[in-house]
Order: sequence, then C-alpha cells, then structure tokens
Amino acid sequence: MRTSFRSLALAGLLLAGAGSATAQSTAASATKTDSLNIRKIYDEALLRGRSYEALRDLCTRIGGRLSGSPQAEQAVQWGKMEMEKMGLDRVYLQEVMVPHWVRGAQEKARATGAKGRGIDFNVCALGGSVGTKGKLKAQVVEVKSMAELAALPAEKVRGKFVFFNRPMNPTYMETGHAYGEAGDQRRIGAVEAAKRGAIGALVRSLTLAHDDFPHTGTMRYEDGVAQVPAAALSTNGADQLSQLLKADPDLNFELEMACQTLPEAKSYNVIGEIKGSKYPDEIITVGGHLDSWDLGQGAHDDGTGCVQSMEVLRLLKATGLKPERTVRAVLFMNEENGVRGGNKYAEVAKASQEKHLAAMESDGGGFTPRGFNLEADAATVRKVQRWQPLLRPYGSAEFNPGHSGTDIGPLKGQAKLLIGFDCDSQRYFDIHHTAADTFDKVNRRELELGGASMAALVYLLSKYGL
Repeated sequence: MRTSFRSLALAGLLLAGAGSATAQSTAASATKTDSLNIRKIYDEALLRGRSYEALRDLCTRIGGRLSGSPQAEQAVQWGKMEMEKMGLDRVYLQEVMVPHWVRGAQEKARATGAKGRGIDFNVCALGGSVGTKGKLKAQVVEVKSMAELAALPAEKVRGKFVFFNRPMNPTYMETGHAYGEAGDQRRIGAVEAAKRGAIGALVRSLTLAHDDFPHTGTMRYEDGVAQVPAAALSTNGADQLSQLLKADPDLNFELEMACQTLPEAKSYNVIGEIKGSKYPDEIITVGGHLDSWDLGQGAHDDGTGCVQSMEVLRLLKATGLKPERTVRAVLFMNEENGVRGGNKYAEVAKASQEKHLAAMESDGGGFTPRGFNLEADAATVRKVQRWQPLLRPYGSAEFNPGHSGTDIGPLKGQAKLLIGFDCDSQRYFDIHHTAADTFDKVNRRELELGGASMAALVYLLSKYGL
C-alpha cells in the first residue's frame, strides 16, 4: 500500500491546485485519511460482509418477487426487518400502488409441419401479455426488424404469428448496448404485429447465450391496437424454429398461455436512513429494486442491488464513519413492469422539498465492480472523477458519463448527480429474466466488493459534497 499512498498524496496535491503549501499539505493529509477510511470499509466488507448471507435468505426463503405477489409482500417485510436490525436512525415503508400481472399455468408451445410431426418449444409469456384463452394455432412469418415487418404485404402477416428473430449484437463490448438495441422486439413487437393483423408475437430471447432458457421481460400494448399474446422463445428454440421455417414455411405453431392482469395491488418501497451529522437536509440515496420476475429467485436482478444498498449503511456504521450528510437506502418496488416505486419516491421527495445531493443505483448484477456511470453536468462529473485514485487500488475507478438507473431516473432535475454502479456485464444477460437467475450464480467476493465500492463513494460524497 505504500506505493498507493504516494500516488494518492500526489492526487491530493493536484486537487489543491496552485494554493499555498499549507493548503497542499492539508489536501494530501485529507487524501491519506480518506485512503485509510476506504481501506476500513473494504476490510469490513471482505472480513465481515453481510450482503451474501442476506441475499441467500431473500432468494432461498422468498424467491421470485413479482409486483403484487405474496412473495413481493414477504420481501417488503424482510427488507424492513433487515434494516431495523441495523439500528438505523429511521426505517419506514412508502406506500405505492403497483400492477399485478400473473403468469398462470406453465406455458406450452409446439410446431407441427406438413407431415404432422410435432416439436415442443421452451417458451414463456412476456410480462404484461394477455393469455391465449386456450390453444392459439397459426402459421408463422419470421422477421429481423420492425422495418422488415412493415415492408411485408398485408396478406403475408394477417392471421399469423410474427416471429421476431434478431439476435443481440455480440461485437459490442458493453452487453447492455446490445440488449437495448435488440429490445424493441420485446417491448413493442406485439403492438407492431397486431397493427399488421397478426394474432400473436414470438420473440427471440434477449441474450448472447445459446441455451434453452426463455427470457421474460416487460412488453406494452397501445390504445386502439388489438392486444395479442406475446411469448419469448429460448435462443436455441429460436434458431430451431428459423431452420424449420426454411424447410417448411407453412408449418403451424401452437401456443397456450394462461397469463392475465389483475387489479392493481398495494405495495411499498422500503426505506432506511442514517441522519447526517452536519448537513442532515442533504440526502444521498442508494438503492436497488426489490421486485423481480417470477421465473427464478431474482438474485442478480436485483437482489444483489438491494443487499448492496443496505450494506452501504451497515458498512458506514460498522466502521464508525458517521456520514456528514443523510444517507438513505431504498428498496424500490416495481422496477420490472412499471417503475411505480421510483416514480413514487421522486414524487414524495419533490412534494416534501427534499434536497437530494446524489442518488446511486445498483441494478446490473452482483459481478466484479468496475466503477460508476455518472449522470450530471460536465463540471460535476469532473469533480467526482477527482476521487478515482482513491478507488483505483480496488478496481473500481472507471468513472464515466453514462446511464445511472431506472428507479433513480425520476430524480433527474432534483438530484445534482445520478450514479449507476458499474460491474462486469459479460455474464449478466445469460441469466437475466430467466429461471437461471438464482442465488448459486452469485459469487460472495464479487458481491461484497461491490457493496464496499458503493460505500466508499457514498463516504466521499457525504464528506465533501459536490
């Protein structure tokens, strides 16, 4: 660590600019103190971290937590109890009404060719889809894009399933970029298919992996457009269906789904906070979303973000680093299919005239930390980037402008800085929104390092502000 301290002292001198020798010495001393305090945070996380065991409890005892479900309600009570055990200054629930969509019985799908031979497919309903009201059977037309669908003659689409089969682009280094680019198929595929007279939409799962897990995720309908069922096929299934269509363009596809949307349900954001010692009216929020899809256990999406956010508070308390500004952990409800929790939190914050200095979100999985994405004006981004040397020894020094998070997005305009915790994303979309998103896929050390990285940046924000 001696070499690191020398580089950090140099960083302190640079921060001081052309000030007096006393000011430079003070800056270097403060930087060394911060180095030691951040080391305390990491030591506490790696020696006595609580994130992993908290996640085990959430995932294995409660499991998937779709908004409006009994499991989501259990998770609310779990989160409240976990934060109460920390001895925080305040723990409370914030009421929010959420959508209540249920999957129903296991979905079924089968393709039958001209010779009558049937092949079963692994499928799952997209979140928010209507059901099929029994078995829905029709021919299939395959497209790679919305433009290709729009260019087809009406008779080629009417009365058929539209099969959207555009893979995520594997050449992008950031898998989130590929996910976002291919996501229109899932989000609006059913609407565009219905506009052309189709009776349903089949969508290739949004993943770079080749496996048999179909990936769910939210989709939407549009007023004035017929609501048709929408299902995801696994990537292996999509490849197989594409090959079958080349050999037999007139094959029939049969889909059966029992999903439905029920009346909205009452739920809650779970909030815990440590009051700031000097500037209690300035708030730093850190959070993840408590809800998940129902297929797996909601481990990486986003149980990891929830336990890391709670761990930020625990780490500050355990190390005796009393924050100068109020630090608040929020377990948001309903990120997956409505963002009601994020919107409610921002709405209440605005009505209460709260002063949000910054908000941080962890919603990219619990993988190896890389740094943070920053949403703010250029001057604020530069201020935060001055702290990079302090986190460089821990591999979390990539501070770049970029997307912060869905649940803290509504705080834009209220908070001076929005921050997205950034970790290695190469494996994230292999399990995202699938039955494979389970506790056993999370690595203890990676998870605890992420919480420590978040706590370190929150410590600096609390001490120095912006």
